[in-house]
Amino acid sequence: MDLAPLIAPNDRKIVVVLIDGLGGFRDGDAGTELEDAATPNLDALAAEGSTGLVEIVGPGITPGSGPGHLALFGYDPLEFQLGRGALSAAGLDVELRPGDVAARGNLCTLDADGRISDRRAGRIASEVAGPLVERLQAEVAVDGVEVVLRHEREHRLLVVLRGAGLDHRLADTDPQVTGVAPRAPEALEPAARHAAAAVAELDRQVRRILSDEPANAVLLRGFDTQTALPSMTERYGVDAAAIAIYPVYRGIARLLGMAVTPRPDGLAGQARQLAELWDRHDYFFVHHKAADAAGEDGDRAAKIAAIEDVDAALPAIRELEPDVLMVTGDHATPPQLSAHAWHPVPVVVAGPHVGRDDTDRFGERACCRGMLGPRPMTHMMPLLLAASGKLAKFGA
Repeated sequence: MDLAPLIAPNDRKIVVVLIDGLGGFRDGDAGTELEDAATPNLDALAAEGSTGLVEIVGPGITPGSGPGHLALFGYDPLEFQLGRGALSAAGLDVELRPGDVAARGNLCTLDADGRISDRRAGRIASEVAGPLVERLQAEVAVDGVEVVLRHEREHRLLVVLRGAGLDHRLADTDPQVTGVAPRAPEALEPAARHAAAAVAELDRQVRRILSDEPANAVLLRGFDTQTALPSMTERYGVDAAAIAIYPVYRGIARLLGMAVTPRPDGLAGQARQLAELWDRHDYFFVHHKAADAAGEDGDRAAKIAAIEDVDAALPAIRELEPDVLMVTGDHATPPQLSAHAWHPVPVVVAGPHVGRDDTDRFGERACCRGMLGPRPMTHMMPLLLAASGKLAKFGA
């Protein structure tokens, strides 16, 4: 439904705290990471508000970060599609031109037989990875194609191909598993064959240049091109700000017209920025990455610790007395799988006009009994607007 005719702007404050990769599943040995974490502040929020489980894209569909965040902001990810390349470019302030091909890259480690032994090169430190990307930028030369390489953070980098006759419809070279060789560049449409050949030449040169390094190749995924999306203000009448550390999440916020703050220093820095911006915006997106990274590493203890860190930061956010506060995730990242997963994600919403259910814990099994029920993530944005009085009555 088009909400524009119902939008009733006001200055009430909405805060969305996103614990990336929050969801998980219980097995025979333990509860989920959220259930087993010590979360007194999140539990108190659940007791004061309403809870539920959200499905990010659809039954059984495992979402990437782009679809997860689009759904969070009320954009149907099946209608509005973004590749990681476009998100990374936006997050790094690299303006894509018509016809550019952008991809998210991982510095990775290949063994002597050319198989992937580590998709993230040991989560190589930014201080080490940055100079490697600068070296690649200086030495890579593909005939007829300008190659733009920018370091993001740790193992992540942005790759942009610029030139005549390029098309972004390419398959990922990242198989997203170890023990196999990277996939050969593949054109998904005949028009993309030139771009596939350029990616193949880029890959050959990267392997030669980095042959003596622990990070000795690059895996690419999320090929995309210049993208335009309707802004949050256009769709919902809100003046939104994003407080995020990682470039890809800053990128999607920028593409949706949010004000993006200077990169904060951890959760404490994010809370300070939130307080400083409080009088300038009415919608705030606060993103925390560590739970997702721990889940991808299969590190259950680290994921629990990351959730507990957010719980400890919650009082500083609540002191600002937001009119509506939501805490949820953009997808599940169970350590059992070391990857994103299709499982639904817990959500809690609290505020004077939200209502209370009988849930007093923030966890998967508790939230499945909550008043918000199981529902698509795209429903949450209209509910936040309604709870903050930003939606008028429909009909006579």
